[in-house]
Amino acid sequence: MSNKEKLFAEFTAPTTQEWLDKIEVDLKGADFQKRLVWRTNEGFNVQPFYRREDLASLKTPDSLPGEFPFVRGNKKNSNEWYVRQNIAVQDPVEANKKALDILNKGIDSLGFRIPKNIVSKETIEALLKDIHCEIVDLNFRTCNHHALELAQIVDEYFTKKGYDKTKLSFTVGFDPIEMILKKGKDITPILADGPKIVELLKNYPKAHVTTVHTETLNNAGAYIVQELGYALAWGNEYMQQLVDAGVDVDLAARQMKFYMGVSENYFMEIAKFRAARLLWAQIVKQHGPQDENSAKMTINATTSTYNQTLYDSYVNMLRSQTEAMSAALGGVHSLVVTPFDTPYEKPTDFSERIARNQQLLIKEESHFDRIVDPSAGSYYIEHLTDALAQEGWKLFLKIEEEGGFLEALKKGVVQDDINATNVKRHGDAAKRKEFLLGTNQFPNFTEKSEGKRAVATAACCDSVATYKKLETTRLAADFEDLRIHTEETRVPVAFMLTIGNLAMRQARAQFSCNFLACAGYKVIDNLGFKTVEEGVDAALKAGADIVVICSSDDEYAEYAIPAFKYLNGRAMFVVAGAPACMEDLKAAGIENFVHVKCNVLETLKEYNQKLGI
Repeated sequence: MSNKEKLFAEFTAPTTQEWLDKIEVDLKGADFQKRLVWRTNEGFNVQPFYRREDLASLKTPDSLPGEFPFVRGNKKNSNEWYVRQNIAVQDPVEANKKALDILNKGIDSLGFRIPKNIVSKETIEALLKDIHCEIVDLNFRTCNHHALELAQIVDEYFTKKGYDKTKLSFTVGFDPIEMILKKGKDITPILADGPKIVELLKNYPKAHVTTVHTETLNNAGAYIVQELGYALAWGNEYMQQLVDAGVDVDLAARQMKFYMGVSENYFMEIAKFRAARLLWAQIVKQHGPQDENSAKMTINATTSTYNQTLYDSYVNMLRSQTEAMSAALGGVHSLVVTPFDTPYEKPTDFSERIARNQQLLIKEESHFDRIVDPSAGSYYIEHLTDALAQEGWKLFLKIEEEGGFLEALKKGVVQDDINATNVKRHGDAAKRKEFLLGTNQFPNFTEKSEGKRAVATAACCDSVATYKKLETTRLAADFEDLRIHTEETRVPVAFMLTIGNLAMRQARAQFSCNFLACAGYKVIDNLGFKTVEEGVDAALKAGADIVVICSSDDEYAEYAIPAFKYLNGRAMFVVAGAPACMEDLKAAGIENFVHVKCNVLETLKEYNQKLGI
């Protein structure tokens, strides 16, 4: 073609005001702010649409990959990340066999958790046998009291083997501050080991020592902005301690590694990692490094356990898959996908295989590793990045005003904040303001626990709590406990007495079935009955403990009271909905109603009590 045509040149681009005018018409008088503007848990509003003009005041779109402040990632040419799997070491020989096996199945990063009682040269020799350490990312962790000893052993091993220290990528994790959050333990005496380990491994340019485990906050229910803000304060606490101890700023920053969680909030999590790198670069810059690259934030991401469930556990794979996608697109250094069966058993070979393949799928088939920061320029994600950065920075400054992260922990400020969020989220889950697919919404009606029980968290060190600690409970735990109790005691039968308006009776029957199945009740749905007497008789014939009348609001005035009287206390009677005639129904003796404003968990506990379960 000799003439170049500009596509859509004949169309006039609508202005923002024209879009708003059109939306106002479509809303038919409804309030724009209440109907379409999302108030996030992170403390800021999200608009229903964004345009190029919304980015005019933002600096993030002007950044380049691999360049300060690294909001667009640490790499220039790819989005490559390490596919990591963790191994709990009991027998070093067996752990080595497992490591060699999974290295042939797509893993290129190994995480070894070594009990303190077997930290030795022999353990490391056995653990690393036949592993080519220059081409594998290695991660070692033990009790913080033995981290210095472990670092010395690892250093001796690498030196003995004659490895090129510039090629070795490894971590000997040291994060005593995490012990306050998990155990409430006073860790002040061992903080002095940090500078010693950093200096010991200073000749390994790819080594990491000081670690910040905000995945602990994520798994305790922290909102995204809380994890972000506290990660910055936590990291800065260690930076300041190292610099005050005489460690070179560049070395201290270079050896820092952040272990962050990933929740199910897909776009927000992508933005979190971008905002984290942006803010951490600014913090490191204030310490005066000689090399801007020292301000790169190295992040290992781990998919959350907080939203994992014991029932319908295969749904955990759906959750962790989107979480893994968020982390990969967010530009992390390495990634761990938590196996779907983690809440109730030691992960099996099958679940670990699936977890590996979840990463390999997005890397080898979807090519997430090829494009650097693919979300850059998205009006929505750029806005989220900026908004999270602002809110995260506010939280960081608040902690600095408390005297730093360690002082804030000693005062219980951080623990109180996260624990309050955990309580709120459990309350929201109880009311179904926060959904857990398969647990408090759309449960599998026929599923049984089959002996599955929540796995207790193992203690790292015996200690007496000096400070407050996190109260960690998975979001699904309350519903799971209720459902298991029902299974172990007696499973009641809930019968849907559907009558009247076809659309309404079906909708309310489905709602009620989902509602009651959250406690493990056996639910029986029906196509409809001509009379309430016919429905009640069918319910009693089916051995119903609960009869739920399902109809339209208008028809409840006609059907509910006759059905209640005909049932005559032979089973619990429930009305599906909150009809206008509710007060009249209550006056007739009807006590039980299920509707969208109910606290599902408390209602089901009440029903169990009434049924003697």
